[in-house]
Amino acid sequence: MPAPRDLAQTLAVQYAYTAWVFTKTLEGISHAESLTQPAPAGNCLNWVAGHIVATRMGTLELLGENTLWEDHWRERYRRGSDAVRDGGDAADIAEIVRAFGASQDPLMQALPGLKPDRLDAPAPYSPGNDPDETVGSLLAGLAFHESYHCGQLGVLRRLLGKDGIIK
Repeated sequence: MPAPRDLAQTLAVQYAYTAWVFTKTLEGISHAESLTQPAPAGNCLNWVAGHIVATRMGTLELLGENTLWEDHWRERYRRGSDAVRDGGDAADIAEIVRAFGASQDPLMQALPGLKPDRLDAPAPYSPGNDPDETVGSLLAGLAFHESYHCGQLGVLRRLLGKDGIIK
């Protein structure tokens, strides 16, 4: 992959890395394992992975792309939603992985086409309530958000007794 020349290309590189980490981290994780609650507290792997996918669907919307996950799942895994305590209201981990995989191509196709005027446009929302939030700064924050949660997935994988994927 060539060195990024602008923000849009930098974001594409970041999302390519997190896609690799997400996919590799969830390899060999069963649905039952994904529901294991970390002690003493925190969200299970299922919730963190679902939250990443729910957030990606919002990123696709921001980029003008179609979302690929049902609204009830997006709501279930939104920021501030209840922890997944049992499997009754959780998406199957295989469905979460499928939805994530389906989001990658549209995301990677949309990012390189972003022009400076679009990146400099006011963002439709700001997670930090920044009145100066732009589409570009929001996308940069969303990429960081995904990286942060991918790191959590790695720790949760290790808590399940699985080998880490980044050595």
